[in-house]
Amino acid sequence: MKDIEGKTYDVVIVGSGPAGLTAALYAARADLNPIIFEGPEPGGQLMQTTDVENYPGYPEGVMGPKMMEDFRQQAKRFGADCRYGYVTRIDFDNRPYKLTVDEEATVYAHAIIIATGASAMWLDLPSEQRLRGKGVSACATCDGAFFRNEHVVIVGGGDTAMEEATFLTKFASKVTVIHRRDELRASKAMQNRAFENEKIEFMWDSELQEVMGEQAVQGVKVKNNKTGEVTTLEDVTGVFIAIGHKPNTDLFKGVLSMDDVGYIKTKGQSTETDLPGIFASGDAMDPIYRQAVTAAGTGCRAALDAERYLADNKDEKAIAQEHWK
Repeated sequence: MKDIEGKTYDVVIVGSGPAGLTAALYAARADLNPIIFEGPEPGGQLMQTTDVENYPGYPEGVMGPKMMEDFRQQAKRFGADCRYGYVTRIDFDNRPYKLTVDEEATVYAHAIIIATGASAMWLDLPSEQRLRGKGVSACATCDGAFFRNEHVVIVGGGDTAMEEATFLTKFASKVTVIHRRDELRASKAMQNRAFENEKIEFMWDSELQEVMGEQAVQGVKVKNNKTGEVTTLEDVTGVFIAIGHKPNTDLFKGVLSMDDVGYIKTKGQSTETDLPGIFASGDAMDPIYRQAVTAAGTGCRAALDAERYLADNKDEKAIAQEHWK
């Protein structure tokens, strides 16, 4: 990091999933010489995904890590500087903004694009972690089509769980909802839709205890919280965890407006945040869609918004001209 110490950049991008790397591509093509700090999980959630079949341009599908490497190489082709680094602090009080990377290097930015993404919440079962991407998923929209005419389970009881359970019935022969309580937290409309679907059944007061299988899901063990009885479902081939997502936005808490969960709020259809020159993209600001293609779209928008911001504010006294490159 010594080679960047003290440098000022037009655009610094924090995060390297589809949103961050798309923003880097667009910013590089606009001659903004962006630097992207890839964070603790370079490539984002797609690094944990095997087959991606719903991203345009890959008619035969693609492995998640391969797609992220394609994104990275395309951005680098146009001059984006991709760095393995974790932004640990940002000074929001002065401009250019001061960023500390890995607690050691300091860089400055006239514009910052936030692309820190969100992380699915997991049960932290060893068997769940072992089989992630091998039948265990946190995205029914991404992976549901792999389980045609098969029995899958979904863990959760909120709106997301019911929405994904209903979605999975388009492919699966049966969907079993495992919920630790005796009633759902989902809205009445979502509950009714699930209750009326004959492909969906419920295991109440229950928790997933173990995902069976070594190289692929070959069943699950479910424990009833009231009786202690453990039931084995040997025909299950897919497990979907739907207990929520947590946006990776702790760095911006108390500074930028967020919803109750932590998703960054932006202005209207733009990616602008509360602070001038700071833009949010991808799953850090999208609690609804959470798809690679929509994240890439917001990364594009953030880069275009940043480009316009820099053009409009280049001559303002608020930007320290001695740092302008």
